[in-house]
Amino acid sequence: MTATTPRFAPRKRDALVVSDVQRDFLPGGALPVARGDEIVAPLNEIFGAFVAAGCPIFAVRDWHPPDHCSFASRGGPWPPHCVAGTPGAEFAEALRLPPSAVIISKATARNKEAYSAFAGTDLGARLAAAGARRVVVAGLATDYCVVETVLDARAAGFEVVVLVDAVRAIDAEAGDGARALHRMEQAGAELHRGDDDRTAG
Repeated sequence: MTATTPRFAPRKRDALVVSDVQRDFLPGGALPVARGDEIVAPLNEIFGAFVAAGCPIFAVRDWHPPDHCSFASRGGPWPPHCVAGTPGAEFAEALRLPPSAVIISKATARNKEAYSAFAGTDLGARLAAAGARRVVVAGLATDYCVVETVLDARAAGFEVVVLVDAVRAIDAEAGDGARALHRMEQAGAELHRGDDDRTAG
């Protein structure tokens, strides 16, 4: 089993939430996540499984104004990235989002940070409308947007599965990604790895 062939079988009332697989977060981007490009191939395969199962897919993106509060120019921790409408804010070129995928934009207000896909968005309402019981989470970055999305999903009462082969961490401090995975597991999320012989269903 390789990272490009994750063994995961969606079940009824699952929903896939993919965080921030955007050009600025890939190698060569404004705020690159090391090896972030490695998750694109597994995600493309996962998309096929969800489409075949009739389960909804939500593609979340940072969609910042040019003067967002997270940017260093305004005292934030990050360089400008994923500015709405710019090439860096586009999804990864090789990411094959299905036509049915619903795009969720976050961190769109200049004075509000939003790591979680639930923060300031209608994702929770959309999941409820879709009848989702379990949220399957993947994307970038493990130690910021992924962990915050998972914790909010658990707080909202969803079962959660994290696709470990389809997340990568910034690791601003060594071990941040591993600590984030531990936090998610402690919150009740299931960590699913592609070399696991069990299906998550």
